[in-house]
Amino acid sequence: MTSITAERINEFRRADLNDLCDATEAAIRDGNGFGWLEPPPRPRLEAYWRGVLVVPERELFIGRLDGTIAGSAQLVKPTSNQEARGFAATLSTHFVAPWARGHGLARALVEAVEVAARVGGFETLNLDVRETQEAALKLYESCGYERWGTLQSYARVDGRMISGHFYVKRFE
Repeated sequence: MTSITAERINEFRRADLNDLCDATEAAIRDGNGFGWLEPPPRPRLEAYWRGVLVVPERELFIGRLDGTIAGSAQLVKPTSNQEARGFAATLSTHFVAPWARGHGLARALVEAVEVAARVGGFETLNLDVRETQEAALKLYESCGYERWGTLQSYARVDGRMISGHFYVKRFE
């Protein structure tokens, strides 16, 4: 039986960083690179993930499939000088490696970030996603996110402009 978990981490244990980088590279190659179009060199990718753990406004959530990290998401909180926007956080860098899809891991990561946002006192959670990420769009809408806007010039992929959609979820 397949086991999935989604949890916040504050440090990497044993093979965690390697697993996260492997999953990230697979997701980037599949077109879901949260900004990257090609996997960066491994030292740069490792530095990125280590950096996430030291930024006070970021909480890293990892998803495991049978104990192996297969995806992630981040809760990005406003900085302390953003008092007027202090009620809203952002769901960012959400992905699941292609080999781990179809087990509910993407939804589990969204739910884990939402719980942390609510516990943190946030009233809304924002996110943005490329129009080409059809599975992600369906997931976010099924989780109650409302599309509030579209930016036609959101990303350039293979020389062509891709639109991006912006979503919000208000907590009751």
